[in-house]
Amino acid sequence: MMAHDRSKKHRIVVFGIGEIAELADFYFTHDSEYEVAAFTVDSAFLKQTEFRGRPVVAFERVDEEFAPQEFGFFVAVSYARINAVRAEKVAAARAKGYRLVSYLSSRATVFPDFQLRENCFILENNTIQPFATVGANATLWSGNHIGHHSRIEDDVFLASHVVVSGGVTIGQGSFVGVNVTIRDHVTIGKKCVLGAGALVLEDQPDLAVVAPRGSERSPVPSTRLRSL
Repeated sequence: MMAHDRSKKHRIVVFGIGEIAELADFYFTHDSEYEVAAFTVDSAFLKQTEFRGRPVVAFERVDEEFAPQEFGFFVAVSYARINAVRAEKVAAARAKGYRLVSYLSSRATVFPDFQLRENCFILENNTIQPFATVGANATLWSGNHIGHHSRIEDDVFLASHVVVSGGVTIGQGSFVGVNVTIRDHVTIGKKCVLGAGALVLEDQPDLAVVAPRGSERSPVPSTRLRSL
């Protein structure tokens, strides 16, 4: 990964102490201009005072210990409640006066004029083609293809190896599972859930759920397979 001079890094506070926060700390530390100074969670969930060697403070008073004028902020939260929790925490951090930062992997492929909006988490091997846009507070896990002229709206979460063909729109707050394929010029409404492996060939209304069944387990045990 890209090396960065720690003396020139901008300090940030990360909301969360779960796996996504741990990953965010790793990516920001090793591949960004930011340095994580502390973590924060709501006081009701404050069960520890340290995480990854950094202090954990209650969100209700985080601005007293880490002034918004001196620290950026990143919300490392999953797609809980169809991304609503993450959106709510972004709004709460903004209300406290924090500047929301984003992570764009040095191993992602983007082109001139791509605009990185606030609180995005775009991991390695994402390809975002020319004229495609990604909204604020979007998470793109590793290995996705975002086709030309597509629009990913705010608060969307894309899992890994999603193929978004050209001219697609994915509506605000939607969740797209691993290995989903969306045909060109299809529009996905707001707060939709596309389950793992879905093949989406037509427009979907707001709140739609597309959930293909997984492969069935054979009644034959592996010890009876003659070719293995």
